[in-house]
Amino acid sequence: MKDIYESPLNSRYSSKEMKYIFSPDCKFKTWRKLWIALAESEKELGLNITQEQIDELKAHAEDINYDVAQQREKEVRHDVMSHVYAYGVQCPKAKGIIHLGATSCYVGDNTDIIIMTKGLKLIRKKLVNVIAKLSDFALEYKDMPCLAYTHYQPAQPTTVGKRASLWLQDLIMDMEYIEFQISNMKLLGSKGTTGTQASFVELFDGDDEKIKALDRKIAKKLGFDSCFAVSGQTYSRKVDYNVLSVLSAIAQSAYKFSGDLRMLQHEKEIEEPFEKKQIGSSAMAYKRNPMRSERISSLARYVIADAINPAITASTQWFERTLDDSANKRISIPEAFLATDAILELYLNVVSGLVVYPKMIEKHLMDELPFMATENIMMAAVKKGGDRQALHEKIRVHSMAAGAVVKAEGKPNDLIDRIAADEAFGLTKQEILSHMQPSAFVGRAPKQVEEFVACEVKPVLEKYKDDIGIKAVINV
Repeated sequence: MKDIYESPLNSRYSSKEMKYIFSPDCKFKTWRKLWIALAESEKELGLNITQEQIDELKAHAEDINYDVAQQREKEVRHDVMSHVYAYGVQCPKAKGIIHLGATSCYVGDNTDIIIMTKGLKLIRKKLVNVIAKLSDFALEYKDMPCLAYTHYQPAQPTTVGKRASLWLQDLIMDMEYIEFQISNMKLLGSKGTTGTQASFVELFDGDDEKIKALDRKIAKKLGFDSCFAVSGQTYSRKVDYNVLSVLSAIAQSAYKFSGDLRMLQHEKEIEEPFEKKQIGSSAMAYKRNPMRSERISSLARYVIADAINPAITASTQWFERTLDDSANKRISIPEAFLATDAILELYLNVVSGLVVYPKMIEKHLMDELPFMATENIMMAAVKKGGDRQALHEKIRVHSMAAGAVVKAEGKPNDLIDRIAADEAFGLTKQEILSHMQPSAFVGRAPKQVEEFVACEVKPVLEKYKDDIGIKAVINV
């Protein structure tokens, strides 16, 4: 519908898979899975629940009667009880045992944990694909010298692949964070209205072992190792903060990459993919704007800012629960996942089609290399009998003069010609140029890339090899 606002994360940016994870259908079907797990566990622990009732619940786990639930919610103004009612309409034999002993957070909070865990696993899958493509790029260009920068001023050369390894290292750190977070996800379990499990004390006649077993059984049926040992009515909202912190970290890494690439595209050294019929500017037809990298930056900024929401929520929850988290969670958590998903789709698309221009890279490096080679040139002149201190001063004077020619006159760097013409150095231009092979100035950069990929990247790729091979889908 064109006359109703829709989040652009949904209509333009995020993938179909991530949108389904945070869809109402996924949420409400998870509610039903939780009600089935609760009923099964209660039956296994001796409550008066029949297999016939369980089978009836399972028969309608997927075909949710949304019309009944929506109509009921208009009357009672309570989403959980509306769906309990709708489920009961479909399952008349099981109606009386649905949600037995539970509070709304049993389905609400446990579903949030389940959905966030699914979302993290999808993010992990996309992250490992970006890592795979970027590692290929780093290895391919590990030997290609390029101008490096500190303070965005020309500095000692590096290689194209080494620079890519810095982007890659950030993503490997993100992979460690996301693995840690997934491994620490726990269900709330069924803790009751203030977390004391009082309703289950009543149901199980005070049998502590059965009450504790109930949580263990529910967790196992939903694919988790455990539930939180203690809680109020809700799980600690620090979980939401921890999850969004992982997404923020990924956004930070992508932001750094996209910023570097935007500057490299300005220098005409490396460009993001540009399709045959793509328009770069409505006014300037010749332009190839780095729009995908810019979108990464834009969405990353949103995710980084969004991570403050659960931080504030976690710090302002009162006692066993307040409801000022609910409306915020409904927006901040799904939007953070959808935005991070979109960022990784873009990142994967860009690194899969990076265009490298070796001649421009070489030109920019050679424009600055004479200044960087002066130490080597001076040592060669000393070996021929020159005075190191006197030569140092001469190089300083020649360098200042050559720099003025470049900056003030817009002419090429003529430092090598100046040194060759200075008899104090005793070197021919050819001899000077022999000390200016770019590969001699990159240190261990190529080996660093090889070692890093072999020791830290390859194990990750091997661990998740079955996830590798997806292609990015860019809608606009």
